[in-house]
Amino acid sequence: MSQFIDDVDQRTRLVGQNRMELLLFHLGGAQSFGINVFKVREVIAKPKLRHIPGSSPVVCGVANIRGRTVSVIDLAQAIGFPSLAVEEGDDAKVIVTEFNRSVQGFWVSAVDRIVNVNWEAVKPPPRGTEKDSYLVAVTEVDGRLVEIIDVERVFAQVNPVKADVSDAVQKQAEEMPHDRRILVVDDSLVARKQVERAISELGFRTESRSDGKAALEYLEELAAADMVDASIELIIADIEMPRMDGYTLTRKIRENSKLKGLRVILHSSLSGQFNIDMVKRAGADDFLPKFDPEELAETVLRHVRRS
Repeated sequence: MSQFIDDVDQRTRLVGQNRMELLLFHLGGAQSFGINVFKVREVIAKPKLRHIPGSSPVVCGVANIRGRTVSVIDLAQAIGFPSLAVEEGDDAKVIVTEFNRSVQGFWVSAVDRIVNVNWEAVKPPPRGTEKDSYLVAVTEVDGRLVEIIDVERVFAQVNPVKADVSDAVQKQAEEMPHDRRILVVDDSLVARKQVERAISELGFRTESRSDGKAALEYLEELAAADMVDASIELIIADIEMPRMDGYTLTRKIRENSKLKGLRVILHSSLSGQFNIDMVKRAGADDFLPKFDPEELAETVLRHVRRS
């Protein structure tokens, strides 16, 4: 199973085509869950874990994985299911992930397979569930529902992210005009709130959408009313989103004569050269890994000055 992560170049070709690959897994039952393959470093048999006193209840221990100490999270318990420790099976695995500048493991009861899906087939969670669950999106594979977990929210529960901007950077922002909004586009509620808070500390107002298609529809409404220049300062968009990813959103913006002048910063939990290259191909103005509030604030101010 760990072999798939070595083939990054092949999977990179999917990026920018509004497609993704999901690693499917289970959490003690028949229900299938998914995580974007680009967040996954490898899948290993559940190793021996060493308990760390005072750690979060959902952290079942730490393991030495390829010379690195990695926290392992009981993913079932973290999202409100019974702990996998209650009835651990022989198929237990740890999905070793890398996102938000950190490496962590998620203990799951079994790993299924990798599937290729179109982002258009990945839908936002049912209304009323966004604030109360760790579900970021749903899709269907072979006629069965797959629930995609907001692992950024899970990780924030274990390791809360600092979201404050320094006084020095806030002081710089006082010199900027604040009459236009910054559009924040991200399917993760936690990620949106983090970005919105950092931006609000700079004195800017925000408008937010949970996927690229909703953001594009909003921008097209402004364009139809000739309100783009008066309304939007710049756009900060996630890359992985249901219905329309950040690369596709950027290309759509560049193809519209009334929108093409907007500055777009792609902001992703994924890092690496492939993202930098795809940002250039899509026509975005900048790429920023998640989540450093100071770096985000400085990037926003730099682009506001240019605009």
